[in-house]
Amino acid sequence: MIILDCDDRFDTWRQQARWLLSHQIDPDQVSWSLREDADLFSTDQQYPDTPGPFQARVPMALLDLLQNAGQYCGEQRWSLLYEVLWRVSHGDRTAMLAGDKLGSELHRRLKRVSREAHHLHAFLRFVALPGAAHGKDLAVKAALLETHKLPEFVAWHEPAHDILLTASEHFIGRMGRHCWMIATPKDGVFYDGERLIYQRQCPEAWKTLARNAEDPHGELWLTYYSHIFNPARLNPKVMQGHLPARFWKNLPEGPLIPALISEARTGKQRDGQARQIAERRGKVIRQPTEMKATQNL
Repeated sequence: MIILDCDDRFDTWRQQARWLLSHQIDPDQVSWSLREDADLFSTDQQYPDTPGPFQARVPMALLDLLQNAGQYCGEQRWSLLYEVLWRVSHGDRTAMLAGDKLGSELHRRLKRVSREAHHLHAFLRFVALPGAAHGKDLAVKAALLETHKLPEFVAWHEPAHDILLTASEHFIGRMGRHCWMIATPKDGVFYDGERLIYQRQCPEAWKTLARNAEDPHGELWLTYYSHIFNPARLNPKVMQGHLPARFWKNLPEGPLIPALISEARTGKQRDGQARQIAERRGKVIRQPTEMKATQNL
């Protein structure tokens, strides 16, 4: 078996797959692994040095599907893509369809990637750096950023798939000419007002700045969030479907959510009121059903 490492780059994988396909190397004979795994499981079968005679013809739509699915992080990340490419290049286009067994897994990954991009757009929280952005402390950090401008907004996010580069383009139109930065445990992006700079290995200075930024309006937001939380409409299972618990720790309102859910279960959900409101003295308003029964009498 041929063991390859594409460094999780789609362009590198595409070139390797094209080379293998030109030699008609079956998907069962090739696998993509990390470099250290490749050294452990490699065999004496060599990767071809020159292109083979077979010239594959595939639709452009397939390349778009494969590139998007290549952002998925999981087992058989690149091997599955080569299997789809193999079948389509040999005339079996059902591999691109969700009704096919292989195509079903391909489309499941596409949905996961799309969902993760939505999570980035919905749950990313930019923090505005204070007006005294030229203070000594921040100036030291900014020097480490190796950029031409200081970011005006920073954010920390932990995506499950490699969607940062493509999904972060969404903020170019939303943030205008402002300079902003998004850091993740793996990679990072910096927009200087004109171009998007991508780093596959997020610099430590970016991580430090994004994780330690303090929101000057944080207390105001927490007060607002706790007051608009509607316990009467709470459905924890549905809520976690839309807002997975893994994002709570990086949201400013995250620490409030467990307590708000607990309070809802112990009374607030019954009357739909905050405790401070429910304890106030006031008139008892009869429900419409009670009023109707009184009228019938």
